[in-house]
Amino acid sequence: MKNKKIITLGFFSVATVFTLLFSSSLFADEHKKSSETSRLEALAKFTKVISIVEKYNVDDITIEELMDKALDGMMKNLDAHSNYLTAKDYKKLTVQTKGEFGGLGITVGMKDGALTVIAPMDGTPADKAGLKAGDIILKIDKKSSLGMTIDEAVALMRGEIGEPIDLTIVRKGENKPLNVHIVRGNITIQSVYTKLIGTDILYIRVASFDQKVAQDVSAAIKKHNATTKGIILDLRNNPGGLLDQAVGLVDIFVNEGKIVSQKGRHESDKKTYSATSSATLTKVPLVVLINGGSASASEIVSGALQDHKRAVLVGENTFGKGSVQVVLPIAKDEAIKLTIARYYLPSGRTIQAVGVKPDIEVAPGEVKTHKNEFSIKEADLKKHLKEELKKVDGKKDEEKEDKKDKKDIITPKMLNKDIQLKEAVDIIKALVIIKG
Repeated sequence: MKNKKIITLGFFSVATVFTLLFSSSLFADEHKKSSETSRLEALAKFTKVISIVEKYNVDDITIEELMDKALDGMMKNLDAHSNYLTAKDYKKLTVQTKGEFGGLGITVGMKDGALTVIAPMDGTPADKAGLKAGDIILKIDKKSSLGMTIDEAVALMRGEIGEPIDLTIVRKGENKPLNVHIVRGNITIQSVYTKLIGTDILYIRVASFDQKVAQDVSAAIKKHNATTKGIILDLRNNPGGLLDQAVGLVDIFVNEGKIVSQKGRHESDKKTYSATSSATLTKVPLVVLINGGSASASEIVSGALQDHKRAVLVGENTFGKGSVQVVLPIAKDEAIKLTIARYYLPSGRTIQAVGVKPDIEVAPGEVKTHKNEFSIKEADLKKHLKEELKKVDGKKDEEKEDKKDKKDIITPKMLNKDIQLKEAVDIIKALVIIKG
């Protein structure tokens, strides 16, 4: 009797399992059919709207033009960085990656729905005209930027070398919009340059992440390796660039661990980039300068170095662009630019819309100094009157000293004009002392 009960219970359990499996299978099939039905209904609705507009719209418009407009609208509404590239747009995008073009020399992005200057590039027409990171562009040659995509704005700002352009901008701290007149120039970007501060601090400026950044920074470090006690890496107003160069730059300073990872919907979009000891060149104290114009690859570098506790970050919060875009061809000369993933720093935190916060916040500006011209020490008493006569005759000695300033040296006078850099130098000196 007991065995019969066990057999009966066993049969009942198996039957229950089969019933659940069958029900789950039916439910999955029903869900799949429902999803497919919804998909077909949505496509049918889209086709119907296209047909109605083509037939009844007041202006005669072709089906090709309607489809272009539909694709453009769909991509614009996904996020600020996704868009549909027509043949003309696609061609302009390929020109943009060559590193030399006619334009203003600014990188723009969408922030809170507004066309915003991420950063002016060093020495370009935009930089010389006084454009600043954070400026909001209201108009481009009297054409409103409202509803404009980044690519449309870039297309309007590019043009023949020597052609003028007027931008209407809104700037924090200004009571009314400003009009900035700029003459387009030939934009050739020098991505990396170095200078010395004193005899033992190496200043490395990275303006953008092109194909040779890691290589150029490595060469600079090797060249000054014997005398360098500290390094200042300046990523201010750096709008980003190639991911592999950002990874390579971090690898120079970090010998192990994760640098950055990207995560998307599909496994193929998930990648992790790690440091290798063979690429590490230096362990000297490091300070990184950042601001609101530091974006994308700059944020990966600064954030990774911060997470690894390899550098002290000085300046202002970065822009907050931490998404991955790819260009996917859909025809011979057309494509879409689509956001497929987001970047995550070694600690797991995201950059997108948050940015990287500096360890020490320092606003831009000059160092305020008050020199007492009549301060006299015991050793100066005999010479004091002679020095006063020199001041009457003119500051000839100072002029001679200025002429001696070399292009590859940052003088104390230059430091006083950049309080963020001055703070970075003071921190490096302290770190060098602590390290011994």
